[in-house]
Amino acid sequence: MPASLVFAIFIFGTIIGSFLNVCICRIPAGQSVISPASRCPQCEKAIRWYQNVPVLSFLLLRGRCSNCGVAISKRYPLVEALTGMLFVWIYLCFGWQLATPVYWLFVAALVVITFIDLDHQIIPDVISLPGIVVGFLTVLLIPWISWYDSLLGILLGGGSLWLVAEVYHRLTGQEGMGGGDIKLLAMLGAFLGWKAVLPVIFFGSLAGSLVGVPLMWLKRADGKLAIPFGPFLALGGLVYLLWGQQLLVWYLGLCQR
Repeated sequence: MPASLVFAIFIFGTIIGSFLNVCICRIPAGQSVISPASRCPQCEKAIRWYQNVPVLSFLLLRGRCSNCGVAISKRYPLVEALTGMLFVWIYLCFGWQLATPVYWLFVAALVVITFIDLDHQIIPDVISLPGIVVGFLTVLLIPWISWYDSLLGILLGGGSLWLVAEVYHRLTGQEGMGGGDIKLLAMLGAFLGWKAVLPVIFFGSLAGSLVGVPLMWLKRADGKLAIPFGPFLALGGLVYLLWGQQLLVWYLGLCQR
């Protein structure tokens, strides 16, 4: 596999990641992701094209605006580099086929959802609802997932979390899970199929426990600490996409011993 091709895919991913940064910042504020052009949030001076090269510009500018000197969030290069690495990883796993750009789109949506949920504890409908439709339509390009698998994934994904949320609400009188998480799992089911739903919940819950329990202990919380579940569901979807089948085979092998 040519290293130049892998590098080109990484660069392409960082460029997409630069746009995802715009989405992460503007979508919660209800702003257009198209215009105006990128600008410094402090002095509002437009960023020139050569100051907007993913990752590289942050390093050359030493993490500060060239006009007013205010510090630039390290999240910008993080999102760009993360997206680039995910694009490469998907290519290495699936090669060049129609499923590859579908999964690029999928992980791009997960990156935006993750960072918005971390910042604002919301999962925007403008991403998850179209994501359900796009996931259902694009599985036609993926030979190992049928439209029937995707439809069942939507119903099982959204329905299972809705049922959990409804039972919790009736038992406690409190909202335990937001509607955004329900729509996100429906989107994950649309892209990955119904067989992915329970493993995604398992991987997401496991990751959430590993992070949440120590965090509650450090903060001396009483179990009511608000921790967004969306990023962990997104992580569960990513784990299933990249390693789900291998993990299931490994687990079933353990059960047969």
